[in-house]
Amino acid sequence: MNKPNIILINCDDLGYGDLGCYGSKLHSTPHIDRLAAEGMHFTDFYMPAPVCSPSRGGMLTGCYPPRIGFGWFDNRWVLLPGHPVGLNPEEITIAKLLQEAGYETKLVGKWHCGDQAPFLPTEHGFDSYYGLPYSNDMGMQTPPKNFDAPPLPLMRDTEVIQQQPDQAGLTERYVEEAVRFLRHPRENPFFLYFAHMYVHTPLFVPPALQKRSRNGKYGAAVECIDWAAGAILHELERLGLAENTLVIFTSDNGSGRPESNAPLRGKKGTTWEGGMRLPCIMRWPKRIKPGSECDAVTSSMDFYPTLAALGGAHVPDDRIIDGHDIRPLMFGESTESPYNAFFYYMCNRLEGVRHGKWKLHVGKKFGSEYRDIRELYDLESDIGEQHNLYDGEPVVVEDLSVLLNNCRRDIGDEAEGVRGINVRPVGRVANPAPLTRHDPVYPYLVAEYDLADARV
Repeated sequence: MNKPNIILINCDDLGYGDLGCYGSKLHSTPHIDRLAAEGMHFTDFYMPAPVCSPSRGGMLTGCYPPRIGFGWFDNRWVLLPGHPVGLNPEEITIAKLLQEAGYETKLVGKWHCGDQAPFLPTEHGFDSYYGLPYSNDMGMQTPPKNFDAPPLPLMRDTEVIQQQPDQAGLTERYVEEAVRFLRHPRENPFFLYFAHMYVHTPLFVPPALQKRSRNGKYGAAVECIDWAAGAILHELERLGLAENTLVIFTSDNGSGRPESNAPLRGKKGTTWEGGMRLPCIMRWPKRIKPGSECDAVTSSMDFYPTLAALGGAHVPDDRIIDGHDIRPLMFGESTESPYNAFFYYMCNRLEGVRHGKWKLHVGKKFGSEYRDIRELYDLESDIGEQHNLYDGEPVVVEDLSVLLNNCRRDIGDEAEGVRGINVRPVGRVANPAPLTRHDPVYPYLVAEYDLADARV
């Protein structure tokens, strides 16, 4: 079979329970539900971090974030405007692998792996880029955040083309850019990474969607994501590309609203299931069985070797890759997870491990304090992590503790003061500068984003 076209749709802060096909009664998501009905949805799919920069870096490189120096960013959870660090130019992203295998590659939307010149998307395998280099709250806003944010830059490739764009219309502009890319005449296959702004706050949404939302601006943002999926799917069909296009839909981490992650416990920024277990849907007509479900433990790190194999690319053998080729799961040839253990990192702290149905927690942050905890859950019977079985399962605890110790030696654990033996450095530049600075004569369309009013 010819190499497939690939579209990866990655949302921002969308929770496990925010979609109709994952149980939402508040949000109407007919296009995404159709995607699931025509393909496979994964029930036990994880991102490698509960916040965006490490999650995205891990997904693009197929590695746990601390392995690539992406667990902690000079005392910040995520990258900020003008940060001196970013995705090391020595890292080889899935976009770079596919580009080298003859794919035309495009990123539309949020990047958040570094805004300095060596870290931008066009330096990491994307032929072209259109979008925001970091989160949509990292522009001038009132009330101010705990850093002095410059005007939010909208970029094309390496150039800032607008500052402080009106976010209510930005998703529509993203879809227009994606459709233009799909219509571009080509002989080679393409890889489109469509990285949504929604549902990260501030939530500025199209008025028409807000009027019919049953869940305020948040619900309107979810339904705008669904509209965008519908527009892209329609264009694929119109162009005759749907049959040989693999479409993947997921989210970078859990929602900041615990109710959006139901029935999971926790939220964004935590290693409870609600912070890292996400929706994942894959559709590829004639290759993935319609209406199928996969309950094996999988991860966005698996996109790296899987997409490389589908695209005829060579996975580098000079470095450790943590993801697995999950084609057997996608194509119904196996039901077994490739993971003997999946590890839960928050920044550079190893907080838990999953082995089969068992999940062991060993640490959490409570307010400003980090504490050791001892909690064990059977995720098959207790998806909400409500019944601690630690005291009654000493053999299971011992086995999982061995897995944790092996991981500490390999990747590290700041909580235990252990530096891993197989970690690579983050990228770093001297004399960093933000992409924009406030200019009193610039004709800003939006002077400030009002974060407080946009949460409704």
